Amino acid sequence: MVGTVQFSPNQSSLPSLPIKPSSSTRRSIRPARTEHNRKFRFTSTKVTGSICRAVFLGNSAQKEFIMLVTLGFLMVAVFMFLILTKRATPVVGLTLVPVAFGLLAGAGLGIGDMITDGIKSLAPTAALLFFAIIFFGIMIDVGLFDPLVKLILRMVRDDPMRLVVGTAVLAMVVSLDGDGSTTFIIVTSALLPLYLKLGVSPVVLTVIAGLSNATMNIIPWGGPTVRAASALGLSPSDVFVPMVPSLIVGLIMVLGFAIHLGIMERRRIGTLVLTSERILEKVGNGGSSSTGSAGTGGSNDSEDDGGDTGRFIDGLDPKRDTLRPKLLWFNAALTTILLVVLVMDILPIPVLFMIASSIALAVNFPAVKDQGEAIARHSSSIVSVVAMVLAAAVLTGVFQGTGMVEAMAEWLLQVIPDAMGPHLAVITGVLSIPLTFFMTNDAFYFGVLPVLSETAAQYGIEPVEMARASITGQAVHMQSPLVPAILLLVTLAGVSLADHHKKVLWRAGLISITMLVVGVGLGQIPF
Repeated sequence: MVGTVQFSPNQSSLPSLPIKPSSSTRRSIRPARTEHNRKFRFTSTKVTGSICRAVFLGNSAQKEFIMLVTLGFLMVAVFMFLILTKRATPVVGLTLVPVAFGLLAGAGLGIGDMITDGIKSLAPTAALLFFAIIFFGIMIDVGLFDPLVKLILRMVRDDPMRLVVGTAVLAMVVSLDGDGSTTFIIVTSALLPLYLKLGVSPVVLTVIAGLSNATMNIIPWGGPTVRAASALGLSPSDVFVPMVPSLIVGLIMVLGFAIHLGIMERRRIGTLVLTSERILEKVGNGGSSSTGSAGTGGSNDSEDDGGDTGRFIDGLDPKRDTLRPKLLWFNAALTTILLVVLVMDILPIPVLFMIASSIALAVNFPAVKDQGEAIARHSSSIVSVVAMVLAAAVLTGVFQGTGMVEAMAEWLLQVIPDAMGPHLAVITGVLSIPLTFFMTNDAFYFGVLPVLSETAAQYGIEPVEMARASITGQAVHMQSPLVPAILLLVTLAGVSLADHHKKVLWRAGLISITMLVVGVGLGQIPF
């Protein structure tokens, strides 16, 4: 029926506002007048993944287009308000808000199919996190990371600032595997006990670890660079290599933030003297923070510390029954092989962790009863993280199924003045900051970027330059509640997403803008 938007889990028909047949759009969008009235139909260039069709069929369709855009932005605003003001947990917000706005958008009973599609798309991620938590939880239980904790403690000594800087360095190094979940599990399990016993706020850990991993996320095997290259038919190395200076500057900024936050924590809590043996023993026995420490500063900020923190802490008791010192080298080799194969991308990551977890359980805990107990020890982390991932699938499914994400992207393209055409590369870099926060990387790189790139080509801007600009917003993207890894990080650290966002978003935005400016200054991104 003319002027009606059909909602389908597989394909959405999206109405479009009238598009001026300027030089920037004439090639991709062609109007054709019908014989009996003044209604027009526009069909946009087909791009892989997201924006497939935009149809303008009259005033009714135009109103529905505006409705989708309005509802999309309102849904994001309501969700962020509930999260930042702590009026709803992420699971509740990610579930009820999209359902309400999806129904307002006219999805009807079709909303079930939309949510099911979203769950299907994120099911591999949920499986990855499930088995990754089990694997690294086992490695912590058997003592693989105990030597690392003692080494870091000797380097940190009595200085909270060194601990925060060490967090940044460790997160950067581990992020070379290209997987945020792995990075956050290793960093949190190794360093969270030290944060708690030194009195340093766990929010500082999530901020620095999150920024380190997010900045490193533009490496060719990290995800966004491959997506941008694939969407535009480019080589990932052509996109990434010229952006190395921007990456270096971004990492220096992360270290600067780490030093600043470390100094602030040092002033807040003063100097504490702790030995590695005391920390490990206290962590295992759940001793009070006064044992073995002498603080000269103020008390901890309980609001930032969160409630249930450190689910991996019990695994660091040096006298625990789960230690397997004779299997230390086997477990180290298994972990190394896992990370190497992960980087080589030989097997899907969820399958890889399923196999590695099974091997670790069978070798370290031969008895069936012990295997069950090993899994149960980390069940709280598994339930919390997987629940948030599946709830995020509701938001993703409704966003895409109703056509909101396509409508919002097309609206943004239409409001860009023709005079700004020569600056589309910089505009793309700026737009990537909010857009990749509110939508998935797939939606942005396979849906929005190709349209922007085709338009930019009319002004002599190369696709590779658009791709470089598009990856600068990853520092902000990785803090999005749609990213399962960040949900894992705040869950393991016992930090609320609201507290994390209050301290990390402006820093992440500054890093993204700086990386874009460096790219422009060095001529890798045209201005």
